[in-house]
Amino acid sequence: MTDLALSRIATQPVVSHAEMANAIRFLAIDAVENAKSGHPGMPMGMADVATVLFSRFLKFDASDPAWPDRDRFVLSAGHGSMLLYALLHLTGYQGVTPDELKAFRQWGSKTPGHPEYGHTPGVETTTGPLGQGIATAVGMALAERLMNARFGDDLVDHYTYVIAGDGCLMEGISQEAISLAGHLKLGRLIVLYDDNEISIDGSTSLSCSDDQLARFKASGWSATRIDGHDPEAIAAAIRHARHDRRPSLIACRTVIGFGAPNRQGTEKAHGAPLGTEEVEKTRRALDWPHAPFQVPGAITDAWREIGAQGHAARRAWIERSRRLSSTGRSPFHDALNRKLPCGYADAMAQIRTRFGNERPKIATRQASQLVIDVIAEALPNLLGGSADLTHSNLTRAKTQQPVRYDSLDGSYIHYGVREHAMAAAMNGIALHGGFIPYGGTFLSFADYSRPAIRLAALMGIRVIHVMTHDSIGLGEDGPTHQPVEHLASLRAIPNLLVFRPGDAVETAEAWDCALRADTNPSVLCLSRQALPTFRDGEGETNLVAVGAYVVVEPEAGRDVTLIATGSELSIALEAARVLEKDNIRAAVVSAPCFELFRRQSREYRTAVLGRVPRVGVEAAIEGDWARWLGDGGEFVGMTGFGASAPAETLYREFGITADEVAKAALRGIARSRMAVTYA
Repeated sequence: MTDLALSRIATQPVVSHAEMANAIRFLAIDAVENAKSGHPGMPMGMADVATVLFSRFLKFDASDPAWPDRDRFVLSAGHGSMLLYALLHLTGYQGVTPDELKAFRQWGSKTPGHPEYGHTPGVETTTGPLGQGIATAVGMALAERLMNARFGDDLVDHYTYVIAGDGCLMEGISQEAISLAGHLKLGRLIVLYDDNEISIDGSTSLSCSDDQLARFKASGWSATRIDGHDPEAIAAAIRHARHDRRPSLIACRTVIGFGAPNRQGTEKAHGAPLGTEEVEKTRRALDWPHAPFQVPGAITDAWREIGAQGHAARRAWIERSRRLSSTGRSPFHDALNRKLPCGYADAMAQIRTRFGNERPKIATRQASQLVIDVIAEALPNLLGGSADLTHSNLTRAKTQQPVRYDSLDGSYIHYGVREHAMAAAMNGIALHGGFIPYGGTFLSFADYSRPAIRLAALMGIRVIHVMTHDSIGLGEDGPTHQPVEHLASLRAIPNLLVFRPGDAVETAEAWDCALRADTNPSVLCLSRQALPTFRDGEGETNLVAVGAYVVVEPEAGRDVTLIATGSELSIALEAARVLEKDNIRAAVVSAPCFELFRRQSREYRTAVLGRVPRVGVEAAIEGDWARWLGDGGEFVGMTGFGASAPAETLYREFGITADEVAKAALRGIARSRMAVTYA
């Protein structure tokens, strides 16, 4: 038994376990009833498990939610958010007041329908989309082990606990996540499974007959089933899991809606208020004769003591960190403060200047690898990986060694063919702190990663997705692998930076933007085919950082503006030369990041786009190009799926050529002149 557990038993308050757990139950019941919306069943069923976890095992200090060596607690079953809010309130997290519980699911409250990272103190990750929480927790547990390998037990020594439900385990992402965790032997990951055999439609037997314990064991986990309402059985299972070198599943057989005489054990307890009459019956059944939101002082005091019991451990940790030498302390705190080290800027400037001087004709995925080679040495906390496409994504630096269960000092993760889990695990790594995670796959597989990317954007965390083979330009693999709608789809996600660089210099600048964007996730969309370098890279200004800029500006003024991204920029430049032969003055604009361009001033955007007809060029569907092209603009790109053929054939057959861009420009100019004539 741990010293923490012993100290907690020694100072155990006079109130009973049942009273402690019932405080959680009735705060959840009352909040859902007051909101006339929510999910009371899971908090009622898992209150016993949560009480044992928080009172006997979880290392935390409610006065400092960001203490780096705290245990992480992830409520993967995020619909049961009142379980977490009740715990945060009872243990004394600042701001999670009775008024906030009464404002559950209301505008501006700290108690939204599902837990949101950065919105409520003590919430480690945004959950709600089932399966994302458990997969994110895998990343947290991995980050803990990797940090421990670098800095030792004195600074990094904590567990990751998850409460997950049937829905989390039914979602396909869970299999990818548990497989990865089992492979890496993440022994400090403990999943408490709310095994209540109920889903929204009714009994889980309607749709699922999996043997979950066998499934987890097959993936290298320890797995056991217990009575989720027996506090000693719960404690014994957690204690055993903490000493197992494998990740652990504890299937807690519970009764959903525990204590509600007419709702418990049925789907009726899942996602709706119990109703006034049933609430009163539940109060009588559980001997809780207190008014809504009222918790007796002795019970509150006992919970507050639990919230403060980690204070001594936190102070001891702070003292240990202070005793370190400056050379030992600096790398650790540099890793945690999320800032780029001093040597980074020089490294990035070096590779950018090299590209500008050498003007290589290479694929942007190759340029990206060269960038990674340089910055990996300057960023010791850069943590790379790929979903089994390392040699296609080109995401591994020469200096990076693979992460293995028996070699946790590496900095490159072979995620296997697990895009769902990779994206979610990267979120967990970023949330844990200590690393800047990036991972690679093909852009056409972005949809596998999309739920986690969306959550990263919602949370405002720095994760970097390297997505190569970004257009029909990948060629012969055909339409299944050619991403035509993915750029538009990703650009539709708020707060996500989608970069499509057009040459090696822009690739370096896109990486720089992604690394400096500590409140945005980024996607780098990179080409398979070689692209000529059109930038010289001179000067210190990162032009990608403004989203779009003028590459070619005719001296005598513009007749048309050609706007392009990525591999199509060279087509736009060629089209400008074609138009010049007909005395048409074409400006060329590179637009590597629509989101960053949108953030610029109206005056800057107008200066870049001009007040002349515009033509957009991108080997993808039109999407939100219309915003930049205006009513009179033309788009040269894809209107359907691709085909299997060499890249040059595809561009010709789909009409994405300099000649077609020039024709579109002439049509736009003719319409513009006609409009002026008739005006």
